[in-house]
Amino acid sequence: MKKLTQSRGTGLALAAVGVLMMAFGIYRGEMMVVLTKAVNICMECIGIG
Repeated sequence: MKKLTQSRGTGLALAAVGVLMMAFGIYRGEMMVVLTKAVNICMECIGIG
């Protein structure tokens, strides 16, 4: 198991899956939803909103 988690291929495969998932989210228009939620949370924490 230790050899599997330390292999370079596993890291590259996980990075590729992450990039593909981000690209799919951007394609679906999720980026604006996430940005809006992040802005709302920040404004609530600071106390402006």
